[in-house]
Amino acid sequence: MTQVLLAALCSVLVSVLLKLARRRGIDVGQAIAWNYVATLALTLVVLRPPLAPLQAAGAATWVTLGALGLLLPTIFLALAASVRHAGIVRSDAAQRLSLLIPLLAAFTLFGQPASDMQLLGCALGLLALAAMVWRGDRTAAVDAAATGWGWPLAVFAGFGLIDVLFKRVAATGLPLGSALLAVFALALAVGFAMQRARGARFTLRSALGGLLLGACNFANILFYLHAHRALPDNPALVFASMNLGVVVLGTLVGVAVFKERLGRINALGLLLALAAIALLAWG
Repeated sequence: MTQVLLAALCSVLVSVLLKLARRRGIDVGQAIAWNYVATLALTLVVLRPPLAPLQAAGAATWVTLGALGLLLPTIFLALAASVRHAGIVRSDAAQRLSLLIPLLAAFTLFGQPASDMQLLGCALGLLALAAMVWRGDRTAAVDAAATGWGWPLAVFAGFGLIDVLFKRVAATGLPLGSALLAVFALALAVGFAMQRARGARFTLRSALGGLLLGACNFANILFYLHAHRALPDNPALVFASMNLGVVVLGTLVGVAVFKERLGRINALGLLLALAAIALLAWG
């Protein structure tokens, strides 16, 4: 379970780095682009993915990989905005609850049977999301709409779509390492193209911050893979521990370190999120 804890810790560290970026004079857009330099290099060195499967991949697979390469840096920017405006607690919870989207797609579009426990988990997850993004302050309704729930919902929808696309890639039989290599390379190109389009000036501070961000991002993936390999007969345990761990750690860091405030409804949403993840894992 040490691998799961490390994976959850690295996931929360990504949010922490995004939270601290502006305070440290780091351009978030540049950092996200440089993050893919680190993830691409680490994928090549650590995972050593074969290139032959990519050469043999069909056009449909490359369309999906291309969509992922476009979405990853875009949703990363949405995550950064969500962490900045809505906080780490809401952002991490929304990211973890995004697992509802591929599950609902499997149940409604692809005819996968759902157990009563899974259906209850989905219902609780949707309630949790609504409670987590709830803002009771009516004095700043426009700001609440833009920052209180807008960015977390974008994170929820974006990461859910990314999960669906990765599952489509996996269904083609393309090895995970090869898929990550292609997606990170495409995301790198898209990330720097976006920065060039906005006329961002290169800074060493932003580059170094981005490389650190990428190291945490890759470590999250690597430790999660190691956890599944260490517990091959307990995928539900790994899945639940990872998602519950991120929500709990994110809440502790957000409330204790960054003094994020949660109302009663938000706190109820956290409890519902934990219950939903547990039900979905063992359903």
